[in-house]
Amino acid sequence: MGSGREALTVGALHHVELWVPDLAAATLSWGWLLGELGWTPYQDWPAGRSWRLGATYLVLEESPALSGRVHDRLAPGLNHLALHAGPPAAVDRLVAAAPDHGWELLFPDRHPHAGGPASYAAYLTDNQGYEVELVADPT
Repeated sequence: MGSGREALTVGALHHVELWVPDLAAATLSWGWLLGELGWTPYQDWPAGRSWRLGATYLVLEESPALSGRVHDRLAPGLNHLALHAGPPAAVDRLVAAAPDHGWELLFPDRHPHAGGPASYAAYLTDNQGYEVELVADPT
């Protein structure tokens, strides 16, 4: 019987922390998306929330030290997070539901092959400027 702890791999991603200008709005969009992808609520405090999947967690924090109010995915720094989303049908389902949860499809004229002809993915942006790529399992 296992210990209930995931095996840790040296060099694996431990966590990602996104500073957001509006925690409530970010919680609505990211909370929905992460829940749909199997992440579970992990931590909750007045200025932040986190979700966990295996040994990795994602933090949203509205820090008082935040210097700007909008994330610019085109500026140096984080451009996007890419997450496995299951088969192409799961990506399609998430894309269809995403606008109701604060997400907008990027590159609609090239969707779902905006990453190239061999790629099946959706690129979404939220109302605070963060981008996520939902990558379908290869067929």
